[in-house]
Amino acid sequence: MASLGIVREFLSEMSPVEGVAALLILINVWLVARRSIWNYAFGIAGVAIYGVVFFRAKLYSDTLLQVFFLIVQFYGLWQWRRSQREAGEVVVERLTRTVRLAWAAGIVLAILGWGWLMHRFTDASFPWWDASVAMISVAAQYLMSVRKLENWWLWILANLVSIGLYAAKALWITTGLYVLLLGIAVLGLARWRAARQGAEA
Repeated sequence: MASLGIVREFLSEMSPVEGVAALLILINVWLVARRSIWNYAFGIAGVAIYGVVFFRAKLYSDTLLQVFFLIVQFYGLWQWRRSQREAGEVVVERLTRTVRLAWAAGIVLAILGWGWLMHRFTDASFPWWDASVAMISVAAQYLMSVRKLENWWLWILANLVSIGLYAAKALWITTGLYVLLLGIAVLGLARWRAARQGAEA
């Protein structure tokens, strides 16, 4: 009986809106891994809905992140269409080692700065944890939009950090989503790496 009560409580905390957003993002990332330009249709809808979910959960960094994602979705769509027109496919590129180090340093500084702002000026839940998810995801989303292979390493890290954060906020659908997204990110890295190696051969 006790276990039934736990399941009932678990289900009662789930939001149908959160479920729709999770499904849209799951389809979006699956299509990104396959380098399908159709990912953007699902991504635009998913991030718009998640903006509402995170605002209600007082995860303000994640709320603002969805606004950023919405803007970058349109930028990414433009970039991917241009690549398709020029090369006939979405071409995977890589960063140089120096640029990778610069991105890593920038992400750390962004986490420290944004986390401090959220801690100092808002009632955000887990401001530093939330800032880590947000800033790593900002970098990953931009690099994905410009078709850089390294975006998947950042998504793997962001997904790992996100799983704990959303579980702590009892956003169970979103927690499950990020477990699945972690698997898709690993698959995406493998597929994009193969595409890059094929282009270099």
